[in-house]
Amino acid sequence: MDTNSPLSLDTPLYDLVVVGGGINGVGIAADAAGRGLHVLLCEQHDLAAHTSSASSKLIHGGLRYLEHGEFRLVREALAEREVLLAKAPHIVRPLRFILPHRPQLRPAWLIRAGLFLYDRLSARGQLPASHAVRFTADSPLKPEIRRGFEYADCRVDDARLVLLNAIAAREKGATICPRTRCLSAQRQQGLWQIELQQADGCRQSVRARALVNATGPWVTRLIEDALHQRPPHRIRLIQGSHLIAPRLYEGDEAYILQNEDRRIVFVIPYLQRYSLIGTTDREFAGDPAQVAISETEIDYLLRVVNAHFKRPLQRSDIRHSFSGVRPLLDDESRDPAALTRDYCLSLSAGPGQAALLSVFGGKLTTYRRLAEAALERLAPFLPPMGPSWTAATALPGGEELDDPDVLAGTLLQEFTWLPDGLAQRWAHTYGSRAYRLLEGASQPAHLGEHLGGGLYGREVDYLCREEWAEQAEDILWRRTKLGLQLPPAAQRRLAEYLRERPAVPRAPATAEPAQPPCAGCADTAAPPPAAAP
Repeated sequence: MDTNSPLSLDTPLYDLVVVGGGINGVGIAADAAGRGLHVLLCEQHDLAAHTSSASSKLIHGGLRYLEHGEFRLVREALAEREVLLAKAPHIVRPLRFILPHRPQLRPAWLIRAGLFLYDRLSARGQLPASHAVRFTADSPLKPEIRRGFEYADCRVDDARLVLLNAIAAREKGATICPRTRCLSAQRQQGLWQIELQQADGCRQSVRARALVNATGPWVTRLIEDALHQRPPHRIRLIQGSHLIAPRLYEGDEAYILQNEDRRIVFVIPYLQRYSLIGTTDREFAGDPAQVAISETEIDYLLRVVNAHFKRPLQRSDIRHSFSGVRPLLDDESRDPAALTRDYCLSLSAGPGQAALLSVFGGKLTTYRRLAEAALERLAPFLPPMGPSWTAATALPGGEELDDPDVLAGTLLQEFTWLPDGLAQRWAHTYGSRAYRLLEGASQPAHLGEHLGGGLYGREVDYLCREEWAEQAEDILWRRTKLGLQLPPAAQRRLAEYLRERPAVPRAPATAEPAQPPCAGCADTAAPPPAAAP
């Protein structure tokens, strides 16, 4: 219900405020800003701090979703696979998958039929069709596994996909505010009156014509606690956990392993030296920010892997684990693995009311289409905006880039003093924007302090200035994946470096701010001028 208390015209007015800095939130913010809307995004923690950095790192159609009849979702995801390959070739790469056949689990004809349909639903483009394979004696699989199938999908750096969309949003004029909670939102005089609070306690009010709730596992909690409304849908929180271990086999292919419970487990080459193993599906209750792998999940993943591979995997081999909570729309399926991975956009707005759009469910691969659908739903409540634009526009770093390996070679030719491993990592992490890290550099000393593992002060400063990094964890586990390579002493030195370094201004705004939403957000983008609706 609208309240009638007066609004101050000094309060910044946005067309759209997005709550949630995961993949769906940043995707909506970027799309909206690129259409000419005034946008603010706030996230209570770091960008991609939770679900969006705890995935299996795949851009895929979801072969197993065909068993549950999710044909529309699979078709959309397969189409987006090609779009994202073109938009971000530095962080999205083709990947071959081997599906070993175990006849007691699924008959070969069923798998062939599924792959045939998968191929037909896809516009394949860069990726080859599926085919049957036979395993020879040098296969890493157990000798009794003699045949299987091969198909193609893609891998992705999930956290960087979030960050690139946030950068794109900022460069289109959006205000991005990590570590900023939405305390409350209420409708007043046809607008949303929103109270924000940063980690340091700083508070600020903003107004908005429309509000997007893209908080993932917190979607119903925001509706209940901040908006004081009843959620239109229920979600089920499903924990998915992964292990990281030394490489189980040579070769660049991934494996998709079937299990007796009809779930699947991926084994994916990761960061050259490791295998990424997951995921699990179990009901979760508690704070999504505190999720952690259980002993039962570790046992489950080890058991599935050891049922397939010659080389046994022990607990002592585990180098790292991570868990995330997937907020899946409750379709009353008894099996968590059978819950739909599709999304639902719930729009709430009565006559003369500001719109509320809540995002339920969704998956990494289809974030861009979700964003387009969200803006289609919100269009009647917003000023006239431009057409959809994200399908054919590269994400930051993907501009004029075809192959990051070629870029790495070019960097080594132009900067002959640059370490080979650093050129490779920067090309695959930053794409063409690696040149921004090297601007003005002409010798090794210009890289700054070597903090260990190929991490230099210049890169840390760049991440703080351009990508909202503040803490060692932000850099080690989301903006880079160097947490697996830096020893504890180097990680402590990074934390010290961040405390000691002088404040470096963040990326400049597109215009001078009239009134920042909060002191800590003033340098992330320009808010629109205060104005009456």
